[in-house]
Amino acid sequence: MESRVLLRATATVTGVPQLRRPIRAINRQFSTPSSSSFTAKPIGSIGDGGNLISGRQLRPVLLLDSSPEKREILKPVRAAAAEGGDSAGETKVGFLGKYPWLVTGFFFFMWYFLNVIFNILNKKIYNYFPYPYFVSVIHLFVGVVYCLLSWSVGLPKRAPINSNILKVLIPVAVCHAIGHVTSNVSFAAVAVSFTHTIKALEPFFNASASQFLLGQPIPITLWLSLAPVVLGVAMASLTELSFNWLGFISAMISNISFTYRSIFSKKAMTDMDSTNVYAYISIIALFVCLPPAIIVEGPQLLKHGFSDAIAKVGMTKFISDLFWVGMFYHLYNQLATNTLERVAPLTHAVGNVLKRVFVIGFSIVIFGNKISTQTGIGTGIAIAGVALYSVIKAKIEEEKRQGKTA
Repeated sequence: MESRVLLRATATVTGVPQLRRPIRAINRQFSTPSSSSFTAKPIGSIGDGGNLISGRQLRPVLLLDSSPEKREILKPVRAAAAEGGDSAGETKVGFLGKYPWLVTGFFFFMWYFLNVIFNILNKKIYNYFPYPYFVSVIHLFVGVVYCLLSWSVGLPKRAPINSNILKVLIPVAVCHAIGHVTSNVSFAAVAVSFTHTIKALEPFFNASASQFLLGQPIPITLWLSLAPVVLGVAMASLTELSFNWLGFISAMISNISFTYRSIFSKKAMTDMDSTNVYAYISIIALFVCLPPAIIVEGPQLLKHGFSDAIAKVGMTKFISDLFWVGMFYHLYNQLATNTLERVAPLTHAVGNVLKRVFVIGFSIVIFGNKISTQTGIGTGIAIAGVALYSVIKAKIEEEKRQGKTA
């Protein structure tokens, strides 16, 4: 319709005098000595870059041939435009863009570093303040405050949440809270290295839940790779010098809780980024952990818990230790999620196994934990089994993904 109107407007109507002056008449008018270097071009010419839209020239200055002086002035502009056109198709890649492995390596380093520091500082706190329920609440509380401050400045922008998203996140957060508290109960009761050895059984619980609860068949190769994990944990437990049933059972409950967290997480797929999802899970988990901490440890804390800790290390160190252990806990979990987004599942699985090796090794060195030869061998066998399981599982998932895309 619009093109028809434009065509009608440019057409000659019968009976209406033509008001446009001929091009030749315009040339005669401007053919003076001072302007003899200018010659008019037909409207339809776009050789110098003009664009025609509905018979109109968008760049009328290019209709006239300029004088040599003006051409000299326009040369730098045209040269710059040509250079800009040549470089427009090229994307400038910075140093980090050329070497993405440096960024990925930095993520792995910070993930390991923060995890080791968290485990060491966490255990040092339990040595003078053995209240894992309260410390677990502090871990989550510091992380929640960090998330709220980040949202307030828009880093990241807070994702909106509704009742439907809340319903799918609550089961994940409850399992996360139970697993977090029971892990800390185990950390407070036994050596850090022993807790992480028991937690190496988590893949076994994941495979069992997938096979018997979700009805997903597990290949025989995966089951066989889990045999050394079970054997290694059994060997390490039998001769662990710091063994007690509270630490062992708490670590096992933690494995079960995190297994159910994985199951509910698969059902709780949302469009949120991982940072926002983890922030909302932390907020919900904080409210789940708070009542048990008040009921189980509240009276003891008010009676002598806080006063004993302050008497041993002082108010300043006590508060700073709680703050930093909460920061390290939140940041290492967030970095673990961000690292997973940057690498393939196989790389992340192997990295997770190496992280556990680092934590066990550093905890033994820092705290001087004495371990028997059988415990050391059992821990090594369990870690090797987890590594084998992780590699096989990642390859199976990759084959499934390639089969779907094919």
